[in-house]
Amino acid sequence: MSSSAISSAKEVFELLREDLAAIEREFGRDTVSGVRAITDIGEHLRAGGGKRIRPALLLLAAKLFPHDERSAIRLGAVVEIIHTATLVHDDIIDEAKTRRGRPAANTQWGNSKCVLAGDWLYMQAFKVAVEERNFRVLDVLIELTQQMVEGELLQMEKLGKCISLDEHFDLIYRKTACLFSVSMKMGALLGKASEEQEALLAEYGRNLGLAFQIVDDVLDLTASEEVLGKPVASDLREGKVTMAVIHTLERCTPAERKLVEKVLEERAFVTVQHEQILELLTRYGSIQYAHDAAAQHAEIARRALGPFPDSEIKSALLFVPEFVVERSS
Repeated sequence: MSSSAISSAKEVFELLREDLAAIEREFGRDTVSGVRAITDIGEHLRAGGGKRIRPALLLLAAKLFPHDERSAIRLGAVVEIIHTATLVHDDIIDEAKTRRGRPAANTQWGNSKCVLAGDWLYMQAFKVAVEERNFRVLDVLIELTQQMVEGELLQMEKLGKCISLDEHFDLIYRKTACLFSVSMKMGALLGKASEEQEALLAEYGRNLGLAFQIVDDVLDLTASEEVLGKPVASDLREGKVTMAVIHTLERCTPAERKLVEKVLEERAFVTVQHEQILELLTRYGSIQYAHDAAAQHAEIARRALGPFPDSEIKSALLFVPEFVVERSS
């Protein structure tokens, strides 16, 4: 495979296949506890699958440099465990019934057990990370966890409110893009990258994460329940205003604004139907606006890789933003 040949997600994941399989095994070992409920919840979440894009990013960043492959596997599992812990807590906060087309963990084990299992997963991730004996890694993970918790609390404060675009960007950075950025940064730390290289890879991860979340939010509004694995327009049902909706709210008439506000107030499509909101978003070009914004951040991510020499790994990293923007699920 030449450095310019990577043009599909399948090729990217084939490049990382053995390492991702090793991370999956590590993840399975690391989520076993002496308490049966924790092990069962961990296995339920692991079996739910997912794109494993965060550990893949860590691996790709590390592979730009000579690095300890065992450390990359361990820390790849760490970022996936942290991501999994956030999903457990998110589902409880959002009162979600499904996750990736399967029952959410809280529907089977209850909120109390799932809160504690999520806490255990966070602590387990840090326990594994401590084995690296790398204070920079711990500093990055501590800051990450604080950012994500603050993001969740900020979002709770803004539920049902028509927030600004700046507030929205702050939220999606904390809730999603921060972990993408940290995944790249930890790969750079393992490869003993220069400060400039580390900053560029963190910037790549940040913009990739923003693009990922913007696309996720658009799909929540436009995709089918079968594709999403959860009810459509879950964000609006939960009182969350995302980019396309903000774009429309800044342009629509007072009467049209009241339609959106009614959905946020009722936390359901009762008085106002999902199709009415979708028609409104389409009329103001808001879906396209959000897609364009995601594409812009994807391009910024690609540009951050400019100073790195051409290689198969760089080619994979250049493709990932395209995969993120063009995905349909």
